[in-house]
Amino acid sequence: MAAPIVKKKVVFIMGSTGTGKTKLSINLGSQFPSEIINSDKIQVYKGLDILVNKIPESERCGIPHHLLDIIDNHYYTFTSDDFCKHALAAIDLIHQNGHLPIIVGGSNNYLEALVEDPNNAFLSKYDSCFIWLHVSLPVLFQYLDKRVDEMVDAGILDEIRQVYVPGASYSHGLRRAIGVEEFDHYILIEEESYDEAYKEKVLQDAIRRTKENTFKLAEDQLQKIHRLNYELGWGMHMIDSTLVFETVLRGEKYMDLYQEIILKPSMNIVQKFLEEATQETP
Repeated sequence: MAAPIVKKKVVFIMGSTGTGKTKLSINLGSQFPSEIINSDKIQVYKGLDILVNKIPESERCGIPHHLLDIIDNHYYTFTSDDFCKHALAAIDLIHQNGHLPIIVGGSNNYLEALVEDPNNAFLSKYDSCFIWLHVSLPVLFQYLDKRVDEMVDAGILDEIRQVYVPGASYSHGLRRAIGVEEFDHYILIEEESYDEAYKEKVLQDAIRRTKENTFKLAEDQLQKIHRLNYELGWGMHMIDSTLVFETVLRGEKYMDLYQEIILKPSMNIVQKFLEEATQETP
């Protein structure tokens, strides 16, 4: 009788945009020998770092990151097939390095293709742990509203100007990022001889639409996570982070709460997952 095969471990951190996936991935990666694989379809491109909330090199704590800033061509659409090919290669490399792959990002179509497509044989090769960071939508919308304002203050307009091409499509590549199309009209007129009140109105409308489309993205991502978990049976570990975000929005200290509600439970989940030997007889 053939000896059982011990499956290799992979951790996924999932959740709607703005729920703290990147922060948790760094925290976990600092506790367990890990490397991080980005699964955000926009963060694979170089550019728009503020707009797409890309983690700076200085905040990565020396943890290797894969599939981040790998595409120079802003018009190339990085498909689910592209993601699967790169992600599977990264997973194998990370295991060869003796580390734990942590896949983090909000592009759930990528994740579904990776896990569910039989051509990848993912379920037969790997044992997966899914951590789902959840924040109630009314609270998350308040946080995202504030985050867009902070991004404007931090200079997203300068970033968008750098990729602005009059009349170019917004359905491909980096230009699919929320905010690029929304600010199109403002960038088009900002140097023209329109009165300042009109320009300000156009600017505020662009900010409003960026927020609304970000809210819609968060809602769509949550619906997709529900489908993956409750219909496809992914068995996610849901961590409700709403109280932490309410504390952040009130401007109060939140790190003790973060440790108690998010980080410690996540560490316990991963520790238990790593201690379990999952085997499959060929």
